[in-house]
Amino acid sequence: MDLAAFGEFLKSRRDRIRPGEVGLPESTRRRVPGLRRDEVAFLAGASVDYYNQLEQGRGAQPSEQMVAAFARALRLTEDERAHLYFLAGRPLPPRHGPSAHVHPGMLDLLERLPTTPAAVISDLHATLVQNRLAAALLGPIPRKKGVEASFVYRWFTDPEARLRYHPDEHDHQSRVFVADLRAVSARRGGDSEVRGLIRRLVSASSEFADLWAHQEVAVRRADRKRLMHPDLGAIELDCLSLLSEDGSQRLLWFTAPVGGDSAEKLKLLAVLGSQDIGTAKQSGSTLR
Repeated sequence: MDLAAFGEFLKSRRDRIRPGEVGLPESTRRRVPGLRRDEVAFLAGASVDYYNQLEQGRGAQPSEQMVAAFARALRLTEDERAHLYFLAGRPLPPRHGPSAHVHPGMLDLLERLPTTPAAVISDLHATLVQNRLAAALLGPIPRKKGVEASFVYRWFTDPEARLRYHPDEHDHQSRVFVADLRAVSARRGGDSEVRGLIRRLVSASSEFADLWAHQEVAVRRADRKRLMHPDLGAIELDCLSLLSEDGSQRLLWFTAPVGGDSAEKLKLLAVLGSQDIGTAKQSGSTLR
């Protein structure tokens, strides 16, 4: 790793970003043209001391996840992100994995939804980034790699993945996940990543194998969910999604349907989320 060049590149990128561009308050008393070091650290979920060391050409080599977090915080283009990985001495992650480059437009839209739970996920349902309300609603992003980063894989192989869903929802969610995966497989031409995920699921889950044999196919664009929150109980929400132009990523956001108590529970969720800022920052994957 070229620590000195890595630090210089980080500094050059933060100097060009205005706070308002990344959802931070503007101030007329700023001493730097762009973001401060502590602001970049906050956006990336890193400690200020560690980020300072990196800009000064010191410190430990950042993990792939940390490099991805810096790239998102600094709104790097794909070429700039690839250069940052090169300077960090880390291999460029797969396009669709948990460290995939989030489309800048998706990040911009996500930051415009501060009062509703929202997240950007890959087409294989690996959560790439989420806001604080989404973390409060769904929990922190699991630190998983490979196929285990896919929520679809965990849904069929790990009972804990279903705890946030009402038991009456499980059968419906299983069918929807499988139909959506078949649509993704067709769009991506059954590439090796998708084929590998399907093989693992067919082998590990008889439920998935039975549903896969039904040949249902449908892109998941909207759904109503009953989620189970450990403090607030059942919350009925509409889940909407916006697909990127190439279909590789989706912006999800949750809204309260008319009637019922979901709107009030979302307000309480915002309070709970503000009390859990420390957890959100430690995850390194939440946004302000």
